[in-house]
Amino acid sequence: MYQPDLRATKERVRSADGSYTLYSREFQEAYHSTRDGALHESLQKHVIPALHFKREKSSLVILDICFGLGYNTLATLYYIKEHNLPIRVHVLSPEFDEGLIRSLIDFEYPKAFEGLRPIIEALSQHLYYEDEQFIIEILLGDARQRVPKIEQRIDVVYQDAFSPRQNPLLWTREFFADIVSIAKEDMLLTTYSTAATTRLGLYENGLVLHEYQGENTRRSLLASKKPLEGLCPIDMELKKERNPTARSLRDAMFG
Repeated sequence: MYQPDLRATKERVRSADGSYTLYSREFQEAYHSTRDGALHESLQKHVIPALHFKREKSSLVILDICFGLGYNTLATLYYIKEHNLPIRVHVLSPEFDEGLIRSLIDFEYPKAFEGLRPIIEALSQHLYYEDEQFIIEILLGDARQRVPKIEQRIDVVYQDAFSPRQNPLLWTREFFADIVSIAKEDMLLTTYSTAATTRLGLYENGLVLHEYQGENTRRSLLASKKPLEGLCPIDMELKKERNPTARSLRDAMFG
């Protein structure tokens, strides 16, 4: 399914908010929504809802799937620093494209990340960064193999892999089961995908789903083991009745 011979073939693309992303020839898809904007999408669909619903926590373990250009992780650090939030964060992020990680030292990030340059350099060179507030570990390898081996219990999941159409193995019911197995009881999962396959895969793993509307972005999805305060859960049984042929993605579909 993967095409390693195309992995290094990427093109720089400017997104709607002026920040740059890359287009992957291997997955025939950009790393971020060029319509919503790379930085804006990370903040509105992942970082802001996660930190809002976890605002009472003094520390968080975040699973960022997958690291890619690092926007979700870096936007998390930027937002915490910008708002002087007293929270410690440990990010664990699988990524199988080592060449991409090594190239990030030269990537043109938005000005918002200028203060994070030493962190970007450390991650590009060592796949690791640590200070008194932040720990970031890039778990080199396939997320399907790395996630089940994680020993930490997860507070937040940024489910931000290439789309279910282009990279279905990171959207199957079995992969979501692996995530749920290492998650805390109050885990929050954020994702841009609102596809029926995504919703069913999460729902079949016992998660409650909620539509989320960030500022000036298309709707996204939040999932948790219990209903989230202030949001109305999606009635998935009704959705199933209205779309009886819809199915979650399964590993067996892809050999």
